[in-house]
Amino acid sequence: MSVSDDDYDADDAFDDIEDASVEALVWQLLQLINPGDEDTALQQFDDYRETVAPMAEDSYEPVHMMAHVIDWRSGFHIDAGDSRALVQVIDELCARWNLSIDWNGDPADDDFFEDMDGASLLGTAYDCLAEYGYTLWTWEADNDSHAGWITLTRDAEPMRELATALGINLRLGSEVS
Repeated sequence: MSVSDDDYDADDAFDDIEDASVEALVWQLLQLINPGDEDTALQQFDDYRETVAPMAEDSYEPVHMMAHVIDWRSGFHIDAGDSRALVQVIDELCARWNLSIDWNGDPADDDFFEDMDGASLLGTAYDCLAEYGYTLWTWEADNDSHAGWITLTRDAEPMRELATALGINLRLGSEVS
């Protein structure tokens, strides 16, 4: 089943967040992580709904189901030890808005990753994106991975509210240790 504009009114997207269904909250979050790209948000929402349809609502965490439908298109979930993949996925996400990260070195050079870890790479990306009016967010995944997405900086407060409502332990990309 495909969602239509009539299913969720964007003008009312953040009204009564406490009373919204999980599905409505997921839709709102997908809109935030796909700024200016409602087609992608709609496609991901359809994928999310299809993924969770056979499951009982209390048997899964929405953020984990979302991670599968947004990975490498609107978000990331990368092994913490794979710094190359982290740089690649962030570059891929930034390319959606014709942005590029100054990694303070050349990620194509093998030596670049010798002194880099995920936290420092996320911090660098966060700082660079902030200059363009975007925010890199991370959410608490398991101990051996990094997960997150990018939004417009102006959407920070709605993002925090949605994360709280969905039970997502969200933090800024600069706060990863």
